[in-house]
Amino acid sequence: MWLTKIKIAIVEKNSDKLNLLLDEVPKFENKQDMEEAMYLLREAAELIYTLRDETKQSMKQMKKNINFLNSTQAPALNRLDLKS
Repeated sequence: MWLTKIKIAIVEKNSDKLNLLLDEVPKFENKQDMEEAMYLLREAAELIYTLRDETKQSMKQMKKNINFLNSTQAPALNRLDLKS
């Protein structure tokens, strides 16, 4: 059952579900299940690293966008402008 749940979490790219499943890894009875779990854990780690990198790139792009928007705005005046 755990193997099926982790497969679904990987396909759905659900990092929260993966974290929960990693907290409750069962003991496996046979070698085939152990090998399958090892493969799935590698896939889960690769998915987490990929999602982390995508998030990092998105955050960098948002920071660039915010900096650009801030640079295009007129400077705010801090005091009362009586001349205009």
